[in-house]
Amino acid sequence: MNDIYIVGASGFGREVAWLIEELGTWNIAGFIDDNESIQNTIINNIPVIGNTDFLLDMKDNINVVIAIGNPYIREKIVQKLISKETICFPNIIAKDVRISKYVKMGIGNIICTGTILTTNILLGNFNHINLDCTVGHDVVLNDYITVYPSVNISGNVNIDDYSELGTGSKIIQGKTLAKSVVLGAGAVVVKNLEESGTYIGIPVRRIR
Repeated sequence: MNDIYIVGASGFGREVAWLIEELGTWNIAGFIDDNESIQNTIINNIPVIGNTDFLLDMKDNINVVIAIGNPYIREKIVQKLISKETICFPNIIAKDVRISKYVKMGIGNIICTGTILTTNILLGNFNHINLDCTVGHDVVLNDYITVYPSVNISGNVNIDDYSELGTGSKIIQGKTLAKSVVLGAGAVVVKNLEESGTYIGIPVRRIR
């Protein structure tokens, strides 16, 4: 098996490690984390072997998955690493994800267990779709979007970069979300959200 490195050793990183172990496709070579206090420790039997500079110093071709929930931090790490041609960012998709052959995606996406993606869906790059989510037909998720557990996205929804969809939030069909929209847990979107900001409630209202 080829080695893979997980950037981020916190909670989501540990969940992604479990996902990869279940896939059996890669050997987890270690966690990568810029937090100096956990360097050279062992987390869930996986060593924390260095910071992101460690990856830039490697000469061999390597696989890297970025398990950082915050979209802006995720992008910052990608911009640091992506110019190195020997680093590959595979899509990590749990075994039990139901996904049609008409779903297209870029690189570096993570799709967690229990999720369903139907048909004619377009995923950009470095998106996270967490546990037990549903994504309907003709949805577009652009780049660096974080979808937290149990989110329901109806058909023909378009979500722009850096958005975060809180646990249990719902978006009805045909709606558009601007860049950097944050939905609170359980929020329900029934109209286009044309302005960046944080939205909560049923139906949603902007609070900042």
